[in-house]
Order: sequence, then structure tokens, then C-alpha cells
Amino acid sequence: MLQSFPTMTIDRVSASILVLFSLFVIWESRQLPLGSFRQPGPAYVPILLAALLLILGVFIILMAGRARSLSSLRWSEWRHALAILLTCVFAVFAIERLGYRLTVLLALVFLVKGVEKRGWVSSLTFAFGMAFGSFYLFYTVLRVPLPQGPLGF
Repeated sequence: MLQSFPTMTIDRVSASILVLFSLFVIWESRQLPLGSFRQPGPAYVPILLAALLLILGVFIILMAGRARSLSSLRWSEWRHALAILLTCVFAVFAIERLGYRLTVLLALVFLVKGVEKRGWVSSLTFAFGMAFGSFYLFYTVLRVPLPQGPLGF
């Protein structure tokens, strides 16, 4: 007897998007050298992570029968999602012009103070810590070149 297609739950839809994303990463990484375990190439880690994401995504699709159905979803947090999306768009266009630290600082102050409605002290403390701490980690420790902005900031 044929089993009908499983109901689309929230988890299955999310996992399907992750599976599609992992397939896209694997497809785009095909032009880069893979390398070996001892000498990995630039595609090694992206393909490894995408394969893991693909396996876990398929596992979730197969096992996510008890989650709420997609039709029961009421999106009451659309304002938060829109604010996050617009902040990401701002960061894309501002990071080269303003520099990494200032862009991350402004984005996080907006998200934490404006969207999450936290106090000024905690918002500024978190934003400064993340902007300057992540810059130090990536730029100084890991030596990843990040945009400095016109003021060298």
C-alpha cells in the first residue's frame, strides 16, 4: 500500500530549506580544489559542513512528523524579521564605506535597543563588545582582512 506524502510541518519546511542551501554550497564549491585530509583545499570545509547539513536536514525531514503543521503557523514576529533583514541589507552596503567596527556597532545598537527594546547601557555594552571583540578576533588573531572605513576605524 502506498503511503501518502508526509504532512508539511514547520520543521520539514525549515529542513528542506537547509537541504537546498547545502546542495547550493556543494554545487558552488565544485570549482574550488577540494584537497585532501592532510592538505585541505578551499572547498574542503564548506563541502564538509554542507554535507553535514545535508545529512541532518534529510534526517529532520524524515523524523519531523510531530511538529506543528505549516498551515497552523501565524507569523506574529514579521516586524522583527523585517528589521533584521533591513539591518542585513544596511550592513551589506555600509561595511565598505563605514568599516567593519562601525557598521557592526550601528547594526547591533539598532537591533538590541530598537528591536529588542533593551536599555541603553546593555545595548551599547553588547554592541561595543561584539563590534570590537569580533574585529580583534578576526583581524588580529585570525588575520582576516576586514574593511577599515574612511577613518581607519
